[in-house]
Amino acid sequence: MYIPSASGLPLTYEEMSVYGPKAHQRVISKLNSGLGPLFYKEGTIRLEPLPETMLDESQASPVPDLILYDNDARQTPIIVEICHTEGLKRDLKKVIQLIDQDDYGILEGFVYDYIAFQWFRYRKGDGGLVTETSFSEVLQLDLNGFL
Repeated sequence: MYIPSASGLPLTYEEMSVYGPKAHQRVISKLNSGLGPLFYKEGTIRLEPLPETMLDESQASPVPDLILYDNDARQTPIIVEICHTEGLKRDLKKVIQLIDQDDYGILEGFVYDYIAFQWFRYRKGDGGLVTETSFSEVLQLDLNGFL
């Protein structure tokens, strides 16, 4: 629902902008379309893949590129961020912070650099140590296989 601002001025370009280059969105789409059938049709994973979804629907919260959600526990054990090389450091910091704050039940966080074709994983309890891997211990799957 659109609610006009009190000033009556139109939204600025920046307020309407979303960062989502095609290469970025393509990776999200491939991950979602690969993981989706495993959840919805085959039932071989228990976590539902959801792109661009709030971590906490009751309040303003971070929106990772892809979450894997446990509907029974109402937790998000896995998040995935997609970035280009210039955004890698920022996204790694964001993933580490979200996991270490322990506000959302995240156990694993991944960052994929689609320019360098590199995966990075951070797990709860890793103490800031990031590993260069696309293998999910929670899912027992290699996420790179969907790309």
